Amino acid sequence: MTPSAAPSGPGAPGLDIPAVSVTPGDIATTTLTVRNDSDIVEAYDLKVVGDGAEWTTVEPERVSLYPGTSETVTLRLAPPRSPEVRAGEMPLGVRILPTEHPESVRVLETVVLIGGFHELRTELSPRRRRGWLRGRYLLAVRNQGNSPVRVGFTPGQAGEELGFAFAPAELALEPGESKELRLRVRTSSPVWFGDPVVWPFTVDARETGERTETENRPEEPPAGSTLDAEFVQIPIFPKWLLILLAALLALLIAWFTLVRPAVRSAAKEAATAAVQPRPVPSEGGTDGASSGTGETGRPSGGSSQKPGTGAGPGGGDGGATGGGASTGGTGTGTGVGQQSSATIDLKTGGGQSRTGTYTVPEKTVFGITDIVVANFQGDEGVMTITFGDRKITTIALETFRNQDYHWVTPIRIGAKDTVTIDVTCAKPGTPATGQQARECHEVVNVSGALSSTE
Repeated sequence: MTPSAAPSGPGAPGLDIPAVSVTPGDIATTTLTVRNDSDIVEAYDLKVVGDGAEWTTVEPERVSLYPGTSETVTLRLAPPRSPEVRAGEMPLGVRILPTEHPESVRVLETVVLIGGFHELRTELSPRRRRGWLRGRYLLAVRNQGNSPVRVGFTPGQAGEELGFAFAPAELALEPGESKELRLRVRTSSPVWFGDPVVWPFTVDARETGERTETENRPEEPPAGSTLDAEFVQIPIFPKWLLILLAALLALLIAWFTLVRPAVRSAAKEAATAAVQPRPVPSEGGTDGASSGTGETGRPSGGSSQKPGTGAGPGGGDGGATGGGASTGGTGTGTGVGQQSSATIDLKTGGGQSRTGTYTVPEKTVFGITDIVVANFQGDEGVMTITFGDRKITTIALETFRNQDYHWVTPIRIGAKDTVTIDVTCAKPGTPATGQQARECHEVVNVSGALSSTE
């Protein structure tokens, strides 16, 4: 620009500053001429004032002039590329301060036309989302330009498997303003089995609407950015669940085809052996056999007839024969005995030990073939089962709720001997009521054949 000089009174320079245009991030210059129309040597201090003073410089900042001389100075405008430098007209002044005549200070003004620029900063969080059918994302947008803009969003995907929804669909942003919107991505159908499916997609954020006349810059395309993201669709039934179901199915098939029949067969054989009458050897033919049969029936029928007064004629010989048959059936008794059972119900306080017993009646022998142990509360502790002087087993209560033992050959306990359970209660369990019990509670049932020794 070529400034023209104009007189401005005694001791004051003549200035002419035309309007100047500049775009943030660029540099623009203009010149002005300072002329001394006074009759003395004068020095002039030049300083830029106004909103653009931070990024405008004058070179040189001080000039000394003889009377009737002039000097050209340069104004350099370098606004930063920032949203704080708004597009449009901005006043700018240059203060001229004479050293010898400070009262003649003047401020010359001009207009700076700030050009518009457009820049968007976008961020998508997260970039990778997992889900069965849908995923939610957060999109942040900041207007880094110096002009108000409206921003629209366009999703992109190679196929048509995904649906997109933006809320809101469009944003209006002032310079330096940031806003967020939500993006929802949804698939058209679920994945039932197999590996996760990865759906890549893009989100294109672009400036929409028309620019004003001061903002149009043919060399600058509309501001925008493209973001890459993924939606990982996980299957409804993962691989590990299918493997687990297959293993459970195999176990069920093995149970019903192999284990269960074997268990039922073994239990049936044990039950048959337990209830099957034992053979009674006879020493003297038919009379002995009849006498032995009579003894076998005595306990079950409740008869108190003794062997010595056995059936019919035969007298002492018949009684002797009956005694021999009884000995063969029970070892020391007079018959094979009748089925009998006894229950020991024992309650034990926490941290204590107690003993429960069952005593075999006088003149009898108890041949035990079955034991059923019930720990229905799920107590914790130790139980020891003893037949007479023989320890049968020691078991931890927390390992079972119900347990049973069976013997094909009875374990015989003589008269006045005891079946004993010793329980040490570590912690009472919780029964079906759902409230923890105050003490341990165990029940033991023993059954077998109770035979008379007379």
